[in-house]
Amino acid sequence: MEWRDQGILLETRRHGETSVIIEVFTPEHGRHAGIVRGGVSRKIAPILQPGAQLDLVWRARLEEHIGSFTVEPLRSRAAIAMASRQSLAALNTVTALLGFCLPERVPHGPLYARSEALLDLLGRWEVWPLAYLQWELALLEEMGHGLDLSSCAVTGAVDGLIYVSPKSGRAVSAKGAGDWADKLLPLPDVLSGEGEASDAEIAQGFATTGYFLSAHLAAGLGNRPLPEARARFVDMFNRGL
Repeated sequence: MEWRDQGILLETRRHGETSVIIEVFTPEHGRHAGIVRGGVSRKIAPILQPGAQLDLVWRARLEEHIGSFTVEPLRSRAAIAMASRQSLAALNTVTALLGFCLPERVPHGPLYARSEALLDLLGRWEVWPLAYLQWELALLEEMGHGLDLSSCAVTGAVDGLIYVSPKSGRAVSAKGAGDWADKLLPLPDVLSGEGEASDAEIAQGFATTGYFLSAHLAAGLGNRPLPEARARFVDMFNRGL
């Protein structure tokens, strides 16, 4: 068995004395693991940094085997990620969430394209938080937990939408909320792709997407806790307000 693809490196872990197992996110083969022989060497180890864009050849005797990778670097993001605490936190939360929620060996082409574009914005903190919030919405959609913010779940109205139902993920208007308003999540304009996308609105957006990542996505994956990298990134952003 053999295939060639490119991918984003999500994680590495030691395997024996000289090798590592890497997990990558590829457009054609989804999240895929494999052994890199000699992965701890001075030649290869600097290539195998989270977020790196790699050219990959995977080989195995049988398809169900873990197999092995040969890798060539296409683009390193290590220098940009290490340039600031914000960039490092940003990179870590993307790779951690992808490793957390993606099923093994299932292609998610649109999400891959969005993830690559997002990582290419590393270092541009003036646009990163909004781009990342939009990426979280896309991640929820791709994983089957997308939000429907087009109209009020109660009245059908398309105007005055200021809440999100924590149960259904649908928008709710002020009129439709009634006495349930205090039990609903905020729907800032930025989540609908409108408004000026202020930092305060983006922070509200993170609170809402974070709820669905935890209570819906993570709950469907065995109630595992979300990666701590996500909380660290959001906390860093909120402290900068």
